[in-house]
Order: sequence, then structure tokens, then C-alpha cells
Amino acid sequence: MGVALVAVLALGRLDWSAYATFGAFASLYGRNQPAASRLVRQVVAAVALTVAVTAGAAVGGLPHPDWWLVLGGGVVAFAGSALVAMEEWRPPGALFLVFAFGAVGSVAGAGTVLPAFLVSGASAAAAVLMGNASAVVSRPPRAPMQLSRRPTWDPVLAAGAVLLAGAASTLLGIGHTYWASVAAAAVVTGRNAHHQLRRAAERLMGSLLGLLTAAALVAVVTHEVAIVVTVAMLQLLAEIVVARNYTVALLFITPQALLMGQLAAPQSLGPLLRDRAVETVVGVGSAVVVVLLSRVAQIRGGDHLA
Repeated sequence: MGVALVAVLALGRLDWSAYATFGAFASLYGRNQPAASRLVRQVVAAVALTVAVTAGAAVGGLPHPDWWLVLGGGVVAFAGSALVAMEEWRPPGALFLVFAFGAVGSVAGAGTVLPAFLVSGASAAAAVLMGNASAVVSRPPRAPMQLSRRPTWDPVLAAGAVLLAGAASTLLGIGHTYWASVAAAAVVTGRNAHHQLRRAAERLMGSLLGLLTAAALVAVVTHEVAIVVTVAMLQLLAEIVVARNYTVALLFITPQALLMGQLAAPQSLGPLLRDRAVETVVGVGSAVVVVLLSRVAQIRGGDHLA
């Protein structure tokens, strides 16, 4: 991520920072896998992220994109969740694809499709190269993880939560609608209803506490170079703790997301923090409704597995 952001900074095109950032997320996939498996997974992730970014730019360039972004977010959530579930990717869920589509779509304008495609694709390719260079100096597992590829309702659940969150946010007229969709996508990545509800509580608490961190950093870190360095460091800190404590990780993820937005389209701090708080509540609440309805349907259908 740091390399990608430095590249667009050097080119004087910080309006491309979102494209570069989301392409770099390809490096998150395939960890702890043999070199061949890691390469395949990261290449597929790179393609998926590039498609999500490009689609976001295309939809965001429409004359009235709001409801198209809601519908598109649901499609991305369904397709991404299906792909991730089939391959049992880690990290699970379609969170990053939904994030990429929504964030780019919210700031894109006419004529941004080609830059979005080229920059995100180049960033993703660089991430794949960097992610697989470590195979030269490390010893990944000898055997790949066994994949079950069993049928799952996860894509339907993800699409439903993202659509409900996006629709609710759009109807309420809150800014940054995609934040609600991202919060919903994060909640439904849980293994079962119990884990999803726990993740909802963690997302809500962590995001609201993270606003305190964000308020301090967004107010103080204003220079472009400082923002780039801070975003990269926050990503590092989030990766270190996310597997151990999701709530703590959100103390770094929340300010990182806001600073990324400030690079592409700077806004005043007060409305930014307010939108983030309200959108998080809407997204988490929408996901909880979908999870509970799904659980009721499972029970009525005779499925007593959590």
C-alpha cells in the first residue's frame, strides 16, 4: 500500500489514490500458502479487485448513481462472497470488494474508468509481485489447505445485508453511503449466527472508539506525505492485531479509512466523523436484521446448526 500511494503521490495524482490502494489489497490473500497456491489466489484477487474498482468508477460516472451503487454493491457482495467461499480465502468475505466498489463509486466522475482500471491493475500486479517475492526467503507450508467447496448461503446473506444497508442509508440521505454497506459486509463474514452477532458488537464498538483516534489523526495529519506514511503504518498495525482482536484493529482501520478518503477528496472533520458514526450504526443494524431473519428461517426449516 505504501508503494502504491507513493507512486500516485510522485505522479501528482492523489485523486487516483483510491484506485492504487484497493489494487494493493491483493497482497492480503494467500498468506501461509505454498508459493504456487499463493500466486494463484493473489492473481485471482488482483483481477477481482481491479474489476470492482473499475465497475465502481463506471457506475459512479452515471448521472444519478446513488441507487445504482446500492444495487451494484449487492451484486459485488454476492459474487465476491461466492468466489471467496468457493476458494475458502483468508481473509473471508467480500468486504474488500464491496469497499473498493463503493468507495470508488462515491467519488468517481465521468472519464475515470480508464484511470481506475489502469492504476488499480498496476497496483494489484505490483502487490502480487511483492507478495510472492517472499517465497524466495521464507518457507511456506508444503501442502495447500484442503478446500471443501461445499454449498453455502453466505453469498445470499452478504448480498441481502449490503443491499439493506445501502438502501437504508440512501433513503436517510446520509453521506458516504458505502460505509454502511462495508459495515454490513464485515458483520456477515462470521462463521455462524453467534459469531456474526459478536462481530456486529465488535464492529460497532471498535468503529465508534476508532473515531476518537480518527479525530486526532485527521486533525493533525494533513500533509500529503504524512497522510501516505500514516495510512501505511495504520495498515501494518491493523494487520498485526486483526486476527487477535477485531475491536482493537478497528482503532487503526477507522482512521485509516478516513485518511484514505481525505487523500482522494478532502472534507471537513465534523461531518466526516458524524457520517462515519451514523453509517456504522446503519450498516451494523442492517446486518443484524438479516442475520436474525436468516437464523429464524433456518430454525423453521429444521436446520438447528449454528
